[in-house]
Amino acid sequence: MKNILILLMALTACQTQPNTKPALDKLATEYVKLGLEIGQQDADFVDAYYGPDSLKPEVVEYEAFPKDEFLEKIISLQNSFEGYISSEKDSINIKRANYISAQLNAYAERVRIVGGETSDFDVESMALFGVEAPHYDTAHFEKAIEKLEVFLHGEGTLQERFQNLASRFVIPVEKLDTVMKAAIAEARKRTHEHYPIPENENFSLEFVNDKAWSGYNWYQGNFTSLIQINTDFPISIERVIDVGSHESYPGHHVFNMLLEENLYNKQGLIETSIYPLFSPQSLIAEGSANYGIDVAFPGTDKITFAKEVLLPLAGLDTTGITKYFNALELVGELNYAGNEVARGVLNGTMTDREGIDYLIKYGFYSPEKAKQRIAFTKKYRSYVINYNYGKDLVKNYIESKGGTADNPQKRWELFGELLSNQVLPVDLK
Repeated sequence: MKNILILLMALTACQTQPNTKPALDKLATEYVKLGLEIGQQDADFVDAYYGPDSLKPEVVEYEAFPKDEFLEKIISLQNSFEGYISSEKDSINIKRANYISAQLNAYAERVRIVGGETSDFDVESMALFGVEAPHYDTAHFEKAIEKLEVFLHGEGTLQERFQNLASRFVIPVEKLDTVMKAAIAEARKRTHEHYPIPENENFSLEFVNDKAWSGYNWYQGNFTSLIQINTDFPISIERVIDVGSHESYPGHHVFNMLLEENLYNKQGLIETSIYPLFSPQSLIAEGSANYGIDVAFPGTDKITFAKEVLLPLAGLDTTGITKYFNALELVGELNYAGNEVARGVLNGTMTDREGIDYLIKYGFYSPEKAKQRIAFTKKYRSYVINYNYGKDLVKNYIESKGGTADNPQKRWELFGELLSNQVLPVDLK
């Protein structure tokens, strides 16, 4: 009898509690419409949209970017969300509203940037992506370079020794399509062993030139992506695996599919139909895509796959491949040099020339790649932190919950949960 009374009390509470989800749905719809409106004036604002055409705005032409008008709309909508959150009792609705509110903060910062109002690098990254990346001095990078110097001992400069080793594993242009598709197919197979992949999912692969990035996934909705690979520079064997996995499986293609299926299709969360590029969502997207490479190819799997499958496909000798991948691990310790250059260049404490020299010395970039990195920094600004700091946050989050290398099933499980929910960077800390 006691259990029945408890059940009746719970049912009564549910009946008297107002259903506030429709009000939140209405606010979420306004968030999407506003994002699409901003995207009409800022070509880089909306990375993907697969919601109803009815939410798309009519074409409006302005003489100049309407910063103040957009900020007024954003602030008004933010106030509405704050009012909703303050009166809401349902924890699920509150979490959802907080997620959209954080995305709106990023809306405002991006509008200011496009309107010519820029902030300190760390202030900007906090507003856009919800985190401030750590700072590293030159001593940090010099220690990593010393280890690389010992590992790649020999004649010539350290850069020359590394480039001589790396040049052995550059994919011939005529083999690139075959090798890239083989790498993506393997990444898909490994991902499909853990996650259901819709029968109608698909992607198209294009090779492009004259881009500031090395690869890009343009998600089209309905489980379809356009993946573009930049061939401005020679592509080495590790990049085939890394870029392929990052852009496809279990990276961006899978992330967007899981969001579309689990949040948009099944739960009707309209806000997930729009992906604002400069937002906290991107830290999760880029961080998980980079960490996903290790999830799909743990330990020495990349070396084995390159040696047994990809290098033979490319018609390349496998001699020295283990040494090359081990050297890449050491070079990876220099990864944050790009953040320091972005911080310096955007804050005005470092010239472009100084940034290029810094990348060559402390980031192990070639002069040509360093120039490309500066171009990327100028276009995407503090977005650079999403790749390395985002990966570190995702890695630490998953592994702290038991998703370690010696428990791959748990790692895949936690990784899938991360990719299927509205997660903010602060949730990873």
